[in-house]
Amino acid sequence: MKFLRKLLFPFAILYDFITSIRNLFFDKGIMKSNSFDIPIIAVGNLSVGGTGKTPQIEYLIRLLSENYKIATLSRGYKRKSEGFILADATANAESIGDEPFQYYQKFPQIQVTVDANRTNGIQQLLTQKNAPEIILLDDAFQHRKVKAGLYILLTANNDLYCDDFILPVGNLRESTNGAHRAKIVIVTKCPESLSLDEKNRIKAKLKLNANQHLFFTSISYDNNVFSESGKIPVNEIQKMDKVLLAGIAKPEPFFNFLKKEGDEILSFPDHHHFSESEIAQIKVKANNKLIITTEKDFVRIKEQFPAEQLFYLPIRSSFLENKDVFDETVSAFVKNFSIK
Repeated sequence: MKFLRKLLFPFAILYDFITSIRNLFFDKGIMKSNSFDIPIIAVGNLSVGGTGKTPQIEYLIRLLSENYKIATLSRGYKRKSEGFILADATANAESIGDEPFQYYQKFPQIQVTVDANRTNGIQQLLTQKNAPEIILLDDAFQHRKVKAGLYILLTANNDLYCDDFILPVGNLRESTNGAHRAKIVIVTKCPESLSLDEKNRIKAKLKLNANQHLFFTSISYDNNVFSESGKIPVNEIQKMDKVLLAGIAKPEPFFNFLKKEGDEILSFPDHHHFSESEIAQIKVKANNKLIITTEKDFVRIKEQFPAEQLFYLPIRSSFLENKDVFDETVSAFVKNFSIK
């Protein structure tokens, strides 16, 4: 592995140079960033996947949707469609992507849209008869052609961006200098028992400036798993023979939370599209046992299994402390928004 890292190092230096020049051009106004007369909140990360963007977007939806008309805009990763799509009754995971489809099913009060061209996506949203009052940009930290009013940067507790390196040696999409664009930095997937000393150690490593806010969150699992036909308490599921299935980045916490000795563990790549043969193999391995999967995977495969066999475990982002400060920071941005 060390040899391979050394071999790829020149490519990482080149990638760093290219992304740094691109960011410099945007920072200096040589390349244009488009601003819009609407509060736009961008949630993203410096690394490739696994930081918990989906539960954080859902947190913001819950926070803001009671008082504002909300729209989410994602690129719709691995969808089998192109261009701008506003989710409706015909939408599915293949047409808009698994995460947007999850938002669409869970939050019928909001507009869910996808477009790889975020500028066009925002323009299309603003022409809708029922135009949103706030737009949440999902995984758009590097999308510099749109200038969001508030950037929220996520980094996983066990994989901090300051400990990583540029692709392809590490997993960073850009250098750690990009963190300066964030008003809010959230260290995600923390243990609930994270000590004050450890928080201070992380804060020192991240080297944030005085204008940035730092928060710590954990992943909270629901007390039940759900299917389209009912629910089962997690404490019962943990004791049962079952198949655990996940096609997400870094699925180990999900497996560890539910598994018992002898359970079948099936792991697939993030945003995986399951083939007919893979579905058939899963059914054989399950042998009529319950299949527990993630919410993101559930929306992709629920039509392939009986409702009484396939269940999913919902998760939420929970703040270890200062939840009210985070809520007020976001709410103040929206209330005091003015285009610059």
